[in-house]
Amino acid sequence: MASPPDDTPAADGGARPAGADLRHDLRTPINQIIGYSEMLEEDAAAAGQAKMSGDLKRIAEAARRMLELIDRIPDRLAAAPPAPALAAAPPPPARTARPAAADVPLPSEDGPGPATLALRAAVSKTRGESGGTLLVVDDNELNRDMLSRRLRSRGYEVVTAEDGQNALDLVKSRRFDLILLDIMMPVLSGLDVLKVIRATYSVAELPIIMATAKDQGTDVVEALRMGANDYVTKPLDFPVVLARAETQLSLKRAMEEIKRLANQLEKRNRFIKHTFGRYLSEEVVDRLLETPEGLQLGGEKREVTILLADLRGFTAMADRYTPEQVVRVLNKYLGTMADLIIGHQGTIDEFIGDAILAIFGAPETRPDDAARACACAVAMQLAMNEVNAFNRREGLPEVQMGIAVNTGQVIVGNIGSESRAKYGVVGTHVNLAGRIEGFTVGEQVLVSASTVAKAGEALELGQRVTFQAKGFKDPIDVYDLVGVGGSWNGRLPPRDDHLEPLSPALTVAVSVLEGKQMSDTTVPGTLLRASTSAATLRVPRPLSAFANLRLRLQGADGAVRPGDLYAKVVSGEPDADGGLLVRFTSADPEVMDALRQALAGSAK
Repeated sequence: MASPPDDTPAADGGARPAGADLRHDLRTPINQIIGYSEMLEEDAAAAGQAKMSGDLKRIAEAARRMLELIDRIPDRLAAAPPAPALAAAPPPPARTARPAAADVPLPSEDGPGPATLALRAAVSKTRGESGGTLLVVDDNELNRDMLSRRLRSRGYEVVTAEDGQNALDLVKSRRFDLILLDIMMPVLSGLDVLKVIRATYSVAELPIIMATAKDQGTDVVEALRMGANDYVTKPLDFPVVLARAETQLSLKRAMEEIKRLANQLEKRNRFIKHTFGRYLSEEVVDRLLETPEGLQLGGEKREVTILLADLRGFTAMADRYTPEQVVRVLNKYLGTMADLIIGHQGTIDEFIGDAILAIFGAPETRPDDAARACACAVAMQLAMNEVNAFNRREGLPEVQMGIAVNTGQVIVGNIGSESRAKYGVVGTHVNLAGRIEGFTVGEQVLVSASTVAKAGEALELGQRVTFQAKGFKDPIDVYDLVGVGGSWNGRLPPRDDHLEPLSPALTVAVSVLEGKQMSDTTVPGTLLRASTSAATLRVPRPLSAFANLRLRLQGADGAVRPGDLYAKVVSGEPDADGGLLVRFTSADPEVMDALRQALAGSAK
């Protein structure tokens, strides 16, 4: 007679001893005896049934000793061929048929017996809320029943699956927090099910604990390699199963909380970037969000290039228009300029009314900061055509802007208090930029000598002017910026004021604006030539370059007409007729109307 094969296929496709299958078949009903006896023993102990509890413990101990004996059976004995057929033995005495242990039916659907009901009624242990939804997958009905009942007694919601395909269908149809998956199952093994699930759910999203026999070590290694979170060995020690399940569920909940907090942080960061990204460069926002040092108060000394821009005559204009119109003018202007500054990798320190303070070189320093700031200034002046085109379409006043660019050592960082702070810049060179900007006229960019030295040959410069700035001991050299070469290739259009002779000349009352205060002294003056943006002014006293003036037109009788015209002296050197070139910075509408009428009359 041929001997049976020594080996049978293992779950991973390799050979496994035939004796292992026999031991597995013997262990299954014994494990069920242990599980049910432990479950009943817990209920008996909780109900105070000490004698019953002791007997149930003895049953479990006897079953464990039987398992130890089964584990000692050598493979050659467990797989021995059947003995030759003998003569038929006399039939045993008749007895009631009893199904095999693996096929023992569950209690009927009519419910448990009176003793079990009484025992359960005596249990006073409070059941906690559900700790999660678990899926128990095992092809043995008693194993599923025993494990699911014990887990439910610990507050878990438990769903069972009788085979691998049933488990996969359940995973597709509903959400589970953890799966307890038997390795040895027909058709689809536990490893097959694990592979399919891991194609959709990660280890963190759906923990899986494999249940394996003691001699399935290779299967355990393969399961862990394929993405199992943990494993338990049969016979299942329920406290171990419970501890490992709770550990995996705790890890899952922790990962979900981390993910939730990360999502909240990402939403917060997106909001901050959306809000502050309109004012700060991306580097500043990233530093504030990503590094602990980014939010600390304090600063550092470093060299930066400062850009300060301001509208000419905005205050007077604001008094003549409605608040809604003023805000529309500001929003279009500030929005256009902010985009250009950020596009040139500058940081908007703040908006001060109609003024913009930007820095280049903080928080990130680049070798071309000075040249890039100048290129940004040119681009901003060129963009004023777009701003004024919008204003004309909307029936709003046209505006002009002056820009100063200065380079020097400043203190830069988070400035303020713990409750309210900003990333900003302070120092002497910030003040100097403000002084230089005060000397600009509309459509002009003035750059300091320090900026010219840093930017190098990239700059195309016009006239150099030296002036004495308030608060500074030494004279200040500034240059009229014409353009920036290199990759920026930006150039301001030449200023051609087209001054026309006025016939007759217009008489004006001239007052010098000193700082923010108007001088009490008024001198007579004459506008010799003019356009709608500039004029030559003859006065009986010298005026320095960049002096700010208020001009008031006078009638033939010497009376002052309504309205003010503000201008800035471009050059302190008079022309052949003794006139100084001045450019208008702001004018009331009635003054401009009178000037246009005078120009029209002179042209006839």
